[in-house]
Formats: sequence, C-alpha cells, structure tokens
Amino acid sequence: MGRPEITERFIEAAGVRTRLLETRGSRLGGPPLLLLHGYSDSADTWRPLMLDLADRRQRSVAIDLQGFGKADRLVPDEPMLEQFARLIDGVLAQIAPDEPAVIAGNSMGGAATLLAAERRPSPAGIVPIDPAGFDHPRWFGLISQQPLLRFLLADRNPVPTPLIRAIVAQLFRQLAFARPLRARRDVLHRFAQHFESRRDVRRLLHTGRRLLPELESPFDHSRIECPVLLIWGDGDRMVHHDGSRHLRDALPATRYELLPGIGHCPQLECPAIVGELLAEFCREVRVAPAADVAPPAAVAG
Repeated sequence: MGRPEITERFIEAAGVRTRLLETRGSRLGGPPLLLLHGYSDSADTWRPLMLDLADRRQRSVAIDLQGFGKADRLVPDEPMLEQFARLIDGVLAQIAPDEPAVIAGNSMGGAATLLAAERRPSPAGIVPIDPAGFDHPRWFGLISQQPLLRFLLADRNPVPTPLIRAIVAQLFRQLAFARPLRARRDVLHRFAQHFESRRDVRRLLHTGRRLLPELESPFDHSRIECPVLLIWGDGDRMVHHDGSRHLRDALPATRYELLPGIGHCPQLECPAIVGELLAEFCREVRVAPAADVAPPAAVAG
C-alpha cells in the first residue's frame, strides 16, 4: 500500500476563498488537526509534516490564511488577526462539524492558534510552534533589513520572476533554518513560488508593518482552557524561545518541548519529531479529559 497523498482544493469559508490541503486519518488517530502557517508562508509549509502525520493515521488540514498563498486578499483597515479568527471558525465548521479539532500554528499562525483558544467553543487542544506575539518582535526587522531584499526593492530595472524567487528562497533559507545549508530545495521552491514580482514583495512588507501593532500584546491567557503543547526551536533567530516563559507562567500545565538545533520552522527542519509530538497530543486529547492529559513522551532532538 502506497504512502497517503495530500489532496488540494479550494473552499469558501466565512466569505473567504482559500486553498485547503488535506490528508486522511483514522479513528485510531486523534481529532482533526488544523494547521496554520506563518507570515510570508503558505499551507505548503506543512506538506512534509502532513505526510508524516498521515503515516501515523492522523488527519490533518492546512489552509492559506488571507493575504498569503492563494487565498483572497485581506480586507483593508480591519485587524488581520480578527480576519484570521473568522476564517478559522469557518473552516472548522466544515472540516470538524462533529467534534472539536486541535489547532496548531507556526509563528504568526501560532499567535492565531493561541487566539483561537480564547474563543468559544474552545478547540480540543492547541499547539503553538515558535509563536509570534511574545516580547519585542524581531522577525520583521530581520526580514526588512536583509541586504538582498533591499537590493531587490531598490533596483529600478525590471527583475525577472526566477530571480525574484531565487532571492526570496535565499532569504527564507537564511532566516528560517538553524542549519541553512540543510534546507531542502523543494521546500525552498514551494515557499518562493507565490512570489512573481516586486509588487508581491512590497505587498508582503506592507502586510508585515500592518501586523506588527497587533502582535504587541494580543493574548488573554486567562481565557485558554484547553490543553496546550508548546513547541519551540532553540535556534530560532526570528522569535526567541525566551518568550515561552509568558505562556508557561500563565498556564503552568502547558507542555513545553524545546527542540535543540532547530530554527523558526520545526515543521520543515524536523517533521518526524514534530509529527510524533502532534500525533500523540491529538490522541491524548481525544481519549482523556482536558485536566488529565499527560505530557507527550520526550523526543530526542
């Protein structure tokens, strides 16, 4: 029997047309798992992890958030995180109408995951992965000050799409990975494929400036009642793992996995490790009351 495949389709949820990636699971797995990508990324970031989860019989669904990938554009002059929250609610109503889902998100998607846990009804559990929204946001400054990016935007001559994508892929390699030389070529290609012109790059930077104020102090941890598994790479240069203390102090029952030698996107650098943690967490929240969920078994980094 061959390895499960990832299906791709477009749906409309909460008035937003977006792209959805999905793998099947089984009742031996946990509840449906919704995956939310980070700033400048897309649902494609989850492909390696989704294949790993499918091997573990865990159903997973990834979407493009508004303004990214192939989803509709963001509504101007309306908070981005609130737009994401409505889309998440709409997607969950379609993919998990009969039971609460687990939500996991990376970076900006991690912030959206935490905010989703504050809403009602609550998800079955949440897994923020290197989430944005804690301490001073370094990530946008690191991106906007990159010499290659500044060169790209300053050059007045036409820039062909392959060169734009090559520059974007190189920036992603340098910033998101603890070991840039180990970044897989297909992963870099998928990340860069959504950029065709300098206009796309400028629009992305505008979106980042718009998002920054929303990430200064976005959370009300007192409203989070579901189980939490927090995953962070100890080599993350964009969102430092010291920010984990805020969530662990506010929610002492949080399960915390600090992954050695891993950068900002653990789902790309160590999908098997993240897949094992997620699959076990999902199974546990299905079979145990929230207060009785045990920490996942330690996984070697």
